[in-house]
Amino acid sequence: MSSVSGAAAGNPSGMTAASSVASREHHWFTEPTEPAKKSYVTWLVIAQFVFFVALLGPAIVGIGLKITSLQAAGAVEAGAAGLNTASAILGGVGAFFATVANVVFGRVSDRTTSRWGRRRIWIVLGTVIMTIGFVVMAFGDSLLIATIGWAIAQLGANMTLAPFVATIADQVPRFQRGAITAGLGIAQNVGIVGGVYVAGWFATNLFIVFVVPAILAIVVMVVFAIVLPDRVLPVKPPRMTFREVLETIWVSPAKHPDYALAWWSRFLITFAAFGFTAFRFPYMMFHLGVPEGEVGLLIANTTLVYTGALVLTAWAAGKVSDRIGRRKVFVWTSTALFAVGTLALIFVQDIPSYYLLEIFLGAAYGIYVGVDLALVVDVLPNPDDSGKDLGVFNMANALPQTAAPFAGGLVLAATGGASGDDYTVWFTVCAIVCLIGALVIFPIKKVK
Repeated sequence: MSSVSGAAAGNPSGMTAASSVASREHHWFTEPTEPAKKSYVTWLVIAQFVFFVALLGPAIVGIGLKITSLQAAGAVEAGAAGLNTASAILGGVGAFFATVANVVFGRVSDRTTSRWGRRRIWIVLGTVIMTIGFVVMAFGDSLLIATIGWAIAQLGANMTLAPFVATIADQVPRFQRGAITAGLGIAQNVGIVGGVYVAGWFATNLFIVFVVPAILAIVVMVVFAIVLPDRVLPVKPPRMTFREVLETIWVSPAKHPDYALAWWSRFLITFAAFGFTAFRFPYMMFHLGVPEGEVGLLIANTTLVYTGALVLTAWAAGKVSDRIGRRKVFVWTSTALFAVGTLALIFVQDIPSYYLLEIFLGAAYGIYVGVDLALVVDVLPNPDDSGKDLGVFNMANALPQTAAPFAGGLVLAATGGASGDDYTVWFTVCAIVCLIGALVIFPIKKVK
């Protein structure tokens, strides 16, 4: 009886069934040891900045502007309760699509065999899809259409972000990661400032708020894709087993406990952060008493001072972390401080005090963003699957963006008083969650 060739059996040409099985255990790529190319680092930071101008302006201010415009048109219930409910629905649905896109396209980019490399195609295509979603959102005349637009935008944005962040594992050696990820965190948060200012300045023109920065992001991501020294897979990966498909959204915590602990820490601090961000617009209107027309600019101004504090502490933390070879102390300390700041939101009653609190929160979160991503990349299980593993890890960013608005909506409905403007219970919950996020860092063993 003649044997069946590897190709005929469904394996890549030239591979036998035995070699296909063996390739599943082979590491095609080793961790980089040479300094990352300066052109890559420069455009990584530029692309991060512009992309987050495009994404976070709509997320932080644009959603509130869109919902209040729908309230004015009678498409959404008026008042704080209506704004809270609509924010929870829109933000939660969008974050669900962000979660799916992160894990799927992180995995897909790992296995992409294009001669253009593993990451480039998805980075550019995702930015285009994000822009299409923002067009839908800008012109939508109902909460349903706006939610669909935001879901498409989040799908595209995270189609970009999963392979974009995976390039750090591909290109950056361990001894540079603190400084480069700190720069990336700074660029992200400065981009947020730019985004909220654009949204504040052009609050009456939703097309500019949602679409114009996204078009610029397409241009910049194309340049980044050209500069990126993307890796090409040397062979076509073997067909995925059913177990491997399931593992697209799973990394075993038993086999990789450090990774799991880092995942939970990120989930918990992000839950706390979005527990406030999702309701910042109504918090300012109904807790601080800011007139609706001034909320967008106040968010921009307070984000500016927050980011100023963040930039200072992030850069210092990243450099010091690389120099002394320690990550954990920076991450757990900053997370605990952020928990304190989250609880303090309850007691702030005026705008000057809120500015001071934003400086405190920015300084705490700056230490976190300056070091946390470096810690995460240090504990990734497999360099071949960095896109997938970072995609799974980014679920810790995306899932709380779904969970926090929905949970917050329920808690505020039950405890927010008749007008829905009492945030005491909800912010206490967020602070406790954040503190737990600090505690789970201690058992990590792979990094100091």
